[in-house]
Amino acid sequence: MARLNSASAALSPEISAVRDSVHEAVRGVTAKFDRAQWLVCAREDRFPTEAWALMARQGILGLGVPEEYGGAGGGLTEATAAMEAMAAAGVPFALFLLTVFSRTAILLHGSEDQKQRLVAPTADGSQPMCFAITEPNAGTNSFGIETMLTRTDDGGYRLNGEKIFISAVDAADRMMVVARSTRLSDALDRRHGFALVVVDVNSPGLTYRPIDMGLVMADRQFSVHFENVDVPAENLIGELDGAFRYLFDALNPERVLAAAWSIGLGDYVLDKAVRYARDRSPFGPPIGSYQAIQHPLAKAKADLDAARLMMYSASRAFDAGEDAGYLANAAKLLASQAAVEACDAAIQAHGGYAFTDEYDVSSVWGLIRLLKIIPVNNEVVLNHIGEHVLGLPRSS
Repeated sequence: MARLNSASAALSPEISAVRDSVHEAVRGVTAKFDRAQWLVCAREDRFPTEAWALMARQGILGLGVPEEYGGAGGGLTEATAAMEAMAAAGVPFALFLLTVFSRTAILLHGSEDQKQRLVAPTADGSQPMCFAITEPNAGTNSFGIETMLTRTDDGGYRLNGEKIFISAVDAADRMMVVARSTRLSDALDRRHGFALVVVDVNSPGLTYRPIDMGLVMADRQFSVHFENVDVPAENLIGELDGAFRYLFDALNPERVLAAAWSIGLGDYVLDKAVRYARDRSPFGPPIGSYQAIQHPLAKAKADLDAARLMMYSASRAFDAGEDAGYLANAAKLLASQAAVEACDAAIQAHGGYAFTDEYDVSSVWGLIRLLKIIPVNNEVVLNHIGEHVLGLPRSS
């Protein structure tokens, strides 16, 4: 809708041009694979491999990957614009987010061999990569993870432990795993003793099972178990015990991409609500003329655009090699809140029709609300801002 596309006008000319170009490329995908097809896959618990192939052919999966590794160039800004556009069309993919930020850690800290061997196949879509950090006992306390990576006599490594709420394992070829290489009790401090490794999803000893979720989502969630999974030495990213720093280089893009997911879905439901409020006239004038309907939609629009500005500020800072920690976290916080606000206003505007398949509004609610919790809950984001930006005592 033209008015909602005015979001680009608030961005810098450079970012606006990038965003518009990427959105045009994404339309080449969503014109052939739309929300209706996405919903069929989501409800059949089937990953939309046909859409993934379209994204590869359109160059979407190569955004942010240098051309020497088979990518389309650009950086986080381009990948963010793609995530935003896919979500705004109602066809978001967690696997895209996971693949992008996982390979970011390799591009920044991996060897040349790892970039060629592990990153390049993600750019053409042939080997998607998922990400595993969350554990049943640790939750959002990443310092408390217990999955262990130990050395073997042949110079390789062995992985043992369990992860939970891991997206799209069934659609991925490789998995980036965050593990402890030194137990927390033996570490010099809690930031010491982390390792990043990449494992083949089909490795012996790696098993996974789906988790039943009350969500309409194309990417299924899984619990993953590692029992003596062999990891070749060449799949260790960077230095053993030193992955805490690498982890945050990956998690800042994760926050930004999650913001894009939220904002895109917020745009999707807001567009539906505005069109409905213009046409629905049970008492004569369109309900969009009533302030009780109009004002919540107008506020949602303003809040989505404010979050969008923060999101692209974060992506630009990251691409420029600047510290994007605060901007990335603030973007995730503001975007998830704005999306929830937009969806609630859209449901209220539609009334009972919001819960029908024909209007397809309430089906988005669960995923939008989830984004206040994933990939990190907003309370942890506020802790980060309070301690590291405002200089307040560590939150307890």
